[in-house]
Amino acid sequence: MFEIILLAMVFVFVGLRLWSVLGRRTGHEQPLAKPVEAQASASSTSRAPADFMTQSPAGQEMLAASGAANGLRAIAAADPQFDAARFLEGAQAAYRMILEAFWRGDEEELARFVDGSVRTDFSAAIAERKAAGHVLDNRLIAIERAIIEEARLDGQMALVTVRFDADIAAVTRDADGNVIAGSLTDAVPTHDVWTFSRHVRADDPNWVLVETDEAA
Repeated sequence: MFEIILLAMVFVFVGLRLWSVLGRRTGHEQPLAKPVEAQASASSTSRAPADFMTQSPAGQEMLAASGAANGLRAIAAADPQFDAARFLEGAQAAYRMILEAFWRGDEEELARFVDGSVRTDFSAAIAERKAAGHVLDNRLIAIERAIIEEARLDGQMALVTVRFDADIAAVTRDADGNVIAGSLTDAVPTHDVWTFSRHVRADDPNWVLVETDEAA
C-alpha cells in the first residue's frame, strides 16, 4: 500500500511539473511551421502577376488605362520578360533622352531610339532649324504623369502607347545666342502621346519610338 501511495505522489509531482512547463502560454511562443504544401501555395500566390490595373510601385499612379489591359496581357504572353511597370520606367527615360537629343540636333543619338516616319520628321525639323540658324535651349523640368493608354500585339510586333504629361521650359536662340522666343523661367505644360514598338522575339530589349502625337 505504501508503494502505491508513493507512486501516486510521484505521478502527481511529475504531472504538475509538466503542466508548469507545457501548460502555460507566456506570449513568446513561436508559431507552428506551415506544412510544405501550404508554404508552396502561399509562395505561388505571392508571386502571382499583379493585374495591370493595379497601382505603380510608388503606390500613386495607375500603370495603364483600362483599355490597355488586354493588349498588355497579350504582349506579356508573347514575351514573358515583359513587365508593364519596368516598361513605363524605361519609356519615361526614353522620353527625356529623345527630347534632349532632338533639341541638340543629335541625329546619331536619335537613330538609337526613333524609327520610321518619326525619325524622318525629326531630321527634317532639325535641318530646318539649322538652316534658319536657330538653336533650341529647352529643358524638361518634370514628367508629372506617365500612363499606358493603349497596347496591342500586331503579329510579333508589340506596340505600346504612352501619354506623358510634362513641364517643359522652351527657348529658341539665334546664332548669336540671343533669345528670340520662349523663356527658361516659365515652364509650359505639354501633353504628348508616344507609341513605342518592339519585336517580341528580338534579342535587343530596347523599344523604339514609331509614332508621336499631342494628347487631345
